[in-house]
Amino acid sequence: MKHEKQNKIFKYLLLTSFITFFALYTSQSTGYFEYKNSQKVALTNEQIRQFEEDVNSGKNVDVTKYIQINNKNYQNKISKAGLSLSGTLEKGVRKIINESFKVLSKLVGE
Repeated sequence: MKHEKQNKIFKYLLLTSFITFFALYTSQSTGYFEYKNSQKVALTNEQIRQFEEDVNSGKNVDVTKYIQINNKNYQNKISKAGLSLSGTLEKGVRKIINESFKVLSKLVGE
């Protein structure tokens, strides 16, 4: 009975680890992070170009004009539900990890 429960926990942890690895690998291989970073650099280059044009034309330059701060509120029902689900999943995963380490420490101690 005890070994069945341990096998079940081990299989669940292995499956969870595989899914996490696959998600991270997919996001890396599709270039998602590089795309997001290139968008930031392009925006920064555009701001630098505009600043240099204004300096060359003799305009009164204020740095705050060239720094764009995004203060938009993107929250809606779906994002709030996602945040709630994320918090719930975090608690569950934390509990599973803590219990897994307890089981592993008992196995090592035996």
